[in-house]
Amino acid sequence: MKKFIGKRILMMIPVLLGVTFLIFSIMTFTPGDPAAIILGAEATPEAIQELREKMGLNLPFLSRFFDYIKGIVTRFDFGTSYINGRNVKDEILMRFGYTFRVALLSMLFALGFGIPLGITAAVNRNTWKDTVSMTIALIGISMPTFWFGQMLSIVFALKLGLFPASGIGGIRFYILPCLAVSMMGIAAMARQTRSSMLEVIRSDYITTARAKGQEERKIIYKHTLRNALIPVVTQAGATFGILLGGTLVAETVFSIPGLGSYMVTSINSRDYPAIQGSVIFIAAVFGVVMLLVDILYTVIDPRIRAEFSKGGK
Repeated sequence: MKKFIGKRILMMIPVLLGVTFLIFSIMTFTPGDPAAIILGAEATPEAIQELREKMGLNLPFLSRFFDYIKGIVTRFDFGTSYINGRNVKDEILMRFGYTFRVALLSMLFALGFGIPLGITAAVNRNTWKDTVSMTIALIGISMPTFWFGQMLSIVFALKLGLFPASGIGGIRFYILPCLAVSMMGIAAMARQTRSSMLEVIRSDYITTARAKGQEERKIIYKHTLRNALIPVVTQAGATFGILLGGTLVAETVFSIPGLGSYMVTSINSRDYPAIQGSVIFIAAVFGVVMLLVDILYTVIDPRIRAEFSKGGK
């Protein structure tokens, strides 16, 4: 098992390097000079060139890229913001707590509503319950997060006054953002759960269990759902990445000072170190989540655990 985890961590390294190279290249070759943006329209060419040299923008691309990688690896340093001069790492760590909180609560909503919805659809296949469940899933996967978030804010915050429209505070401040973000996750989990359940529910051992007179609830939750969980867990890992992206949008709609609003501000001001650091950090978090998903496979399926144990020997 330790050998497997070590391999997965090693596999994350080239992925993160690829993400870093891609975002660094995009930021480098995107039109616009950060030095000119910082100094404004009245700046002289000499002043712009001096600032470029001070920021290291005059160095060759590969030299700046390797210096950037070296800073991340040796000092966990993502650079300094062009706009406010603050350490990007500190800004990310300070703001990521809000982003992670929204993403985690949204994931709980997605699991808590999506899986039961999928089970209901699978058990009642081709009935009105199946139709209603999949219609809800279709609506959820079709609605853009920013639009649904605005609708929730208008109805439940401005019209009914049940929840705050923006800002941070107690749990009430997170209800609307999490609902807005989780709708796509609920839809994805419901569709995957239904599909996986239908594959297992037709198996011979399920038919045998019913022939022996076992309780239907036990058949559904102990035998069918457990054996259908591998694809569902895989979908849950991918869904967390989707929700993490949706969180970045919801933070702008609900004025949450998380990593999403930080990235939007950084993009508007061409703050390249802030954008690069945020993207790399999110990629690393998603990589860790997928590693946890792989480990969870061994908990769900004893055959996978036995295979890893054999490989470890």
